[in-house]
This record gives sequence, structure tokens and C-alpha cells, in this order.
Amino acid sequence: MLGWFKKKFSKDEDTSAPQTNTEPQQTAEITQDASTTSPSPEAVPKQQEVSEPIPQPDETEEQSSGIGSMFQRLSTRLNKTKESLVYRMDALFLGKKEIDADLFDELEEILITADLGISTTMELLDDARKRVKRGALSDPKELKAILKEKLHSFIMASDKPAELVMPESGPFVIMVVGVNGVGKTTTIGKITKKFKQAGQSVLLVAGDTFRAAAVAQLKIWGERNDVSVVHQQEGADPSAVAFDAMDVAVAEGYDVVIVDTAGRLHTQVNLMEELKKIKRVMGKRLNNAPHEILLVLDATTGQNAVSQAKLFNEAVGITGLALTKLDGTAKGGIVACISRELAIPIRFIGIGEQIDDLRDFDADDFINALFGDETYTQ
Repeated sequence: MLGWFKKKFSKDEDTSAPQTNTEPQQTAEITQDASTTSPSPEAVPKQQEVSEPIPQPDETEEQSSGIGSMFQRLSTRLNKTKESLVYRMDALFLGKKEIDADLFDELEEILITADLGISTTMELLDDARKRVKRGALSDPKELKAILKEKLHSFIMASDKPAELVMPESGPFVIMVVGVNGVGKTTTIGKITKKFKQAGQSVLLVAGDTFRAAAVAQLKIWGERNDVSVVHQQEGADPSAVAFDAMDVAVAEGYDVVIVDTAGRLHTQVNLMEELKKIKRVMGKRLNNAPHEILLVLDATTGQNAVSQAKLFNEAVGITGLALTKLDGTAKGGIVACISRELAIPIRFIGIGEQIDDLRDFDADDFINALFGDETYTQ
């Protein structure tokens, strides 16, 4: 994900003239930066009416500096998964002098309950059994290092540099999708802050026109990050909002456009078709848009997150993942499971409610923090 911040856009680049819109359009509104225009009470309801809470910054945590402190924070936030996976492995291996069938049976249960999934668990154990047969593995304590190495390889196999999806010119368009309740809009707000800190201009697009207070929630995030929000009235065609946003982004030279979409169950075919339409309409106005389709998943849902990812990927072609609520689950093994089964890169992980708790995903840091290796990548 860091690759997104490495490429700076030039606002002096030539942009193509707006194409004729072939689909019915409605006029979109743009909420100006909070510093210049304050939303009216009718436009932005009181915060308690917004369904997803707006995390408040923790000044103490924001002021903590140094990569080491960030790594320690990640390690602390993964405690539930560590207790479920690593600590239980340590207890299993303690006092064992040989690797036998009983040990493998108990290890299988530990891995599955940590939500590594059946197929991922079987591959891990099959690899370990082969090493034992070859005489390359005999000490149970060495087995932990082998598992760590293999889990790391699963994650790295799906890693793809984010700069590969960057457009050569014009705004970088991110379409954010996911089921209801996973924290899409909150994740958008946190990503927006990252881009702003990197010195890039951001335009938010309120494509969730059906959920009550969804537009208002995105406006609040726009106000907090001092960015503009393209929106229409509740119930408007989300494709029309997205199309108009492409016009605004090109005309005003924005670096990044982030499009919010309505939450939907991955089994609702008609709503998944709507996502396809939004993607298609943006592509008509801006070549190759959206450049990134980011699926937000709730890590606490375990294997259901894998099912969601597969179906969303079939519908719109997911290019990146954001896993939220990893601090609240003992099933963090889902990270390795998703990486192995889907080969879709993980861009972000959420490890808390604060605005800075959405971390750029780093496989080395994640595995080292999970296994209690008190080192971190530079």
C-alpha cells in the first residue's frame, strides 16, 4: 500500500474532455472543504444518528513516535490471536521431545480454531510431516519456526505492489465495496487521512445512496479530513453520482478519488449487478477506472469473509483487501487463509477504533508481531 504514496501526480497534466454521458444523470452536489463551508443541520444529522461510530483520535497514541513503538502496538493489538494460536502452540510444544501423531492432531485443532481454514491447515501439516519423514525436522520447538516461515510465504505469495495499479495520468480512483457493517465508510475516512498526510488531494464520493445517514457520515469524514464530498439526494442512482464525480475529479485535477458504495450481502445478485454498473459507468468516463477495487472485510467473521471475498471478486474483480477488527478476534489466521486461497493482496489491517489504527499491511511486521518476534522492518 505504501506504493500508493510514492507516486505524485501532476495537476498540470492534460486531461481529456468530458465524454457525453449515455446514462440518465442527476446533478451532483459537492460539499466544499469544511474550512470554507459548514454543512447545514439538515444536511448533516447529529453524530449519534450515524450508524457507524466515528473514531476519535487518541492524542497520546498519535504523539508516540518511532517504528518500534508502532510495532509494539501492533503486537499488543494482536493479543487475542496470539493467545489462540501462538501461546497454545507454545503450551503444546512445551516438554515434548518428539513429533508424533498425537502432536499433529492437537496442532491441527489449534490451527483450525485460529481460522486458518481446513485446506490451509492441511497444507501446513502436510509440509511438516514430509520434513519429519525426511529427517529434516525432529524437535517440536523447531516446528513453530517452520509454521511461521510457511505462513509468511502464504502472505507474501499474494503480495502485489500497489503502484502497479496506479494510472499514468489523472486521478487514482478507488472503489470501496463490502457487506453491511464491516466498516467501509470508516475505513474510507482513515484512508483519506493517509493520503492527506502524503500531500495528495482527495475527493470523496457518496455512492451509498440507500442507507440512512450514509451520505451524512461520509460528509463528517470529509469535514474531519478537510476534503470535498460529491453527493446527491438519498435514493439517487449511485452510478450517476460516480459518473459526475469523475467529471469533477478530472476538471479540478484531484489526485485521488475514493468511491463509497452501499453495503450489500454478497448473495444478493441484483445488488451485485449494481456494483458492476457503477464500475462500468466510471470506466466510460475515465479510462481504466476504478484503478483499485478495495474489499473491506470484518476479520471477526472468519471463514465467511473468505466466501464474501470470492463472490465479490467474481462480480467486480477485487484488487486489494482491508481487514478490519483484527484486534477483536482470536481468529487472525484468516489473514494467511485469505492470502493463500485468493491471492489478493492485503492493503490494510484495522487494529483498533482510533483514526490511526488502520495500518498499511506489512507481512513481515504482521508475522513477527503475531509470533512474538520483537523485531520489526525498517
